[in-house]
Parts: sequence; C-alpha cells; structure tokens
Amino acid sequence: MNYATGDPALLPLVERYLDAADRELLTPLLLDLGRDLDERLAELADMADKNPPSLEHFDRDGSRVDRILYHPSYLELSEAAYETYGLSALSHRGIHGWEGTPPHLAKYILSYLFVQAEFGLACPVSMTDAAARTLRKFGDPQLFDEYIEKLTSTTPGERYTGAMFMTETQAGTDIAMTETRAVRDGNAWRLTGKKWFTSNPDADVVLTLARYPGGDDTTRGVGLFMLPKVLPDGTRNSYVIDRLKDKFGTRSMPSGEITLDGAWALQVGELNRGFRQMAEMINTSRLSNAMRAAALMRRSVKEAVEHSRQRVVFGKALIDQPLMRMTLLPLQLEAEAALGMVFHAGDVLERADAGDQLAKDQIRVLTPIAKHYICKRVRWVAGESMEVRGGNGYIEDWPNTRLVRDSHLGSIWEGSSNVIALDVLRCLRKFNAHRVLAESMHAKLQPLQATDAAPGAQQLVGAFESLVARGDALLEADDATAQALIGRYTDDLARNIMGVLLLEQAQHELEIAGNYRKLLVANSYLAMVLGEVNGSMPEAVNWVQQIADGAEVPRDAALKVLK
Repeated sequence: MNYATGDPALLPLVERYLDAADRELLTPLLLDLGRDLDERLAELADMADKNPPSLEHFDRDGSRVDRILYHPSYLELSEAAYETYGLSALSHRGIHGWEGTPPHLAKYILSYLFVQAEFGLACPVSMTDAAARTLRKFGDPQLFDEYIEKLTSTTPGERYTGAMFMTETQAGTDIAMTETRAVRDGNAWRLTGKKWFTSNPDADVVLTLARYPGGDDTTRGVGLFMLPKVLPDGTRNSYVIDRLKDKFGTRSMPSGEITLDGAWALQVGELNRGFRQMAEMINTSRLSNAMRAAALMRRSVKEAVEHSRQRVVFGKALIDQPLMRMTLLPLQLEAEAALGMVFHAGDVLERADAGDQLAKDQIRVLTPIAKHYICKRVRWVAGESMEVRGGNGYIEDWPNTRLVRDSHLGSIWEGSSNVIALDVLRCLRKFNAHRVLAESMHAKLQPLQATDAAPGAQQLVGAFESLVARGDALLEADDATAQALIGRYTDDLARNIMGVLLLEQAQHELEIAGNYRKLLVANSYLAMVLGEVNGSMPEAVNWVQQIADGAEVPRDAALKVLK
C-alpha cells in the first residue's frame, strides 16, 4: 500500500496548507516516496535495525581510525534520505523543481513519510539540517559557507552530515556544568574534554559547547564551536570515538562517547551566547522530534488496522468486533491530531522565518508543547498497536517491537519531558505565551461557530478561557507550585490546540469535498480525549473502517457525537 495515499489525513492537509504551485511539485514526490516505502525502504529499515553499526578503532596496520562500519541497508537508506529525497537540504536550497527554497512543510511532510519506515536515520538527517541552519544564522559566512554548502548538498561523495556534541556525564540538562575547555589557537580554538552521548558520532560537521577563558560559571560562560571531522589540510581532527552505545532503540544509527584531545574548532557567533545559539539547533530538532513521533503513531495505527482486517477470530474479522473498534478508534484520533499539530507548527515556523513576530512567539512555545505531548503519547499508541497484533506483535519478525522501542526516545532526546515543560513555563513568564496561544485559537474558532462545527467550537472557546485563567494562576503561584503543575498544563494546552486544528481542518474538508469524516474525527476527539464517554458507546465506533480509509461519513453521524 502506498504510504501517502493510504494515510487518510495526509493529502487533505497538504491540499489546505500548501499553495497550488508547491502542491504540484510536492505531490508527485510524496507518491514516489509512499510507493518506495512499501516496496523497498520499510524492508531496508527492518534489516538495518537487526544489523546495527560497529566501531573499528584500528586498521590492519595499527593506525587509529575510529571508523564506523554500516550495514548496506543503512547505507541505502542514507542514500535515499540525503540524496534521492534530499530531506536535510529541503529547507536550504531549491531542489525537486523548486527554484527557491521549498516551504518548511515540504521537509516535514516528506520526513513524516520516511520516518514511518526508518526512525533512527532521521536523527542525523535532522541534525544535518539544523547544523546548516545554525551556521547560516550565527556563523561568519567566510568561515562557514563551504561547510553549509556541503551540509545541504545532495551529491554523492560530496555531501556532509552534521551532529551536535552537547551532553556530558554531568552536563545534560544543566549546560552550565559543561567541563569541556576551549583555548585560543590563532584564529581558531582547541577543545579538550569528553562528550557522553553523541548521535551520529562520525559526522563531518559537529556543533559543540565548551567553556572559554574568562567566561563565568553560568551558561553565558559556554561558547558554541564548529568541529570538523577532517581538518582543512586533509588530516583527521584530534578526537576519538571511545565506544558506541548499546541502545534500547534506534539501533540502526550509532551513538557514541567522544574524547576531544585538543580538537581544532571554529567559533560560531558570540562566545557568551553559545548556549542560546545552540538552542536554535535544539529547537529545530525538537519540532522534528514531534514530527517523528507523529510518524511512528501513523505507522503503528497502519499496522494495527491492517492486522485487524486480516485476523479472523470466532468467525469475524477483528475490525468487525465492537471492542476492537473501540481500541482502534482513539489510536486513530491521536495520530490525526498529532499530524495536524505538525502541519500547524511547520506553517507557523514558515511565517516566523519570514519575520512575523507573532509567529515567532507562537513557534517558540508551540515547539515544546508539541514535543512534550506527542512524544509521550506515541508510547501509548505504539504499545496499544503492538497489543492488537497479539503474540506476533511481541516478536521481532514484525515491526511493532521496533516501533515501541523507538517511540520511547522522543521524550528523552533534545530534553526530557520535564525539561520541556519548564521551557513552556519560561515562555509563559517571558511573554504570556498562554494568552498568545489562546488569542490565535480564538481567531480560528470564531468563524466555526456559524457552521456544523459550532458545538465543538463552543466547547473549545470555554476550554481556552479556563486555560488562560489557569495560566494566569501559574504565573501568580510560587515557583515550586508552578513547576509542579506545568507538565499537566502543557499537555492540556496541546490537546486543546489539537482539538481546534482538527475542527478547522474538518470545516475545510466539508467545504472542499462535502465529507463529514473529519468532523466525526474532530468531534470524537473532543468527546473522547478532551471529554468523557459517560458509559455510552461513541458514535465513531460504528465508522472505524471509514475513518481509516478516508471514506465518506454521513452528516448525522458526525453531529451525533456532540449534542
């Protein structure tokens, strides 16, 4: 099955968020990738997961090489990601027929599809994209243009990959604890220290943090540096890969421990703003984390629905049995809500990059909100979907085990959930982010109150009034109380934002195609995720197959959910 056309939520969102010229270029690419996933890439990802990379410290002559050896399946996946589809280049140059840079959403949409096959490789792809963005925004063009050109290249043998070496044994969340030291070496620097968790450790270009002489003991005493694997004279830089991590998930992609021994590096931006500049790379990766979690949700739901249609128990297919439908329905709702959030955030990021200050404020808080909720919720979706397959789901012959393992990383990577929630609290304190979000959601809800979406819109208007009051109370509370409550508040923000986006998309699909399917999805999300079922069977349980197929649903069914 083509992964693009088989996703009932994807193409309608593409039709709404992208203009005609962008859709004309993107849609054929989506169809090609969707077909490639089914015919080739999903199988390659299974092989790469079962054949993880290994580290070769020395060559046969005894020279230190620290070479990572990859299975051919991973190399073929890399060729597809970096070269055929140009996933790390899409935000930086005109490819695939675009004369200028494609919209951010093109990257997120294609990556969303790709990750449904291969999750691990998406990490270095994202870091490569983010490294180019960070160097372009903060770096000296004379120093970094050549590196940016190679980071965004799709040419075999010329393209570079990127990474960030940030975590140390004592400095993960608390960057002020960074111990790596930088000393001047002419116009460059020499870095010495250990990095504890480095994904894509053999990257060509690395962004890393180090303390500089004269800096204070806060994050302002940490500078940002670019560390090339190979020096300008062609020799290898002065750092070694100590070992590779034995990880729970993302087994296809290596993560390792690094020792920097006077490694040559170039300064990026202002020394005392190193962490703030690195945050640009981190925030870009955080939004990609939410996108990847949405992709894992979709693949998990796809596997569950396909199995339930094929598996016959007591003379009936599983999908025809009420309890199984009740099991599948919330999985589908969560997956569609997450995808809607990714589209919205990508669209807001586009406007923010174009200079829209309101969009800059929104994306600043939308990114941690999306990461906090979607990256935690995917673990439930993947686990429930594995259970649908029963014993086979627990066996490594099927993709469910890999999906479950990989689903746990998003809420740890680029800041664990508690760190992310505290970031949301900072946004509330800095610019009343809860009120900014509420105003933007109210603007979306107002026109819906004169449509069939009115009951849901009215429910959400009341919900955001309550969220604003709760946000104000958090700001007035003592710090301990605010910190204790911000996690739950962040998730409530996420769910209600996604409810608005589902309703807005439902109205669009009604106007374009006259299909009430999305309104059934939106109202069911409001009833089941934001409300209570109250002991009655949800109407959408009768329409699970139509929801999964993107088929038409009658108006009465959609309206019956919310009275």
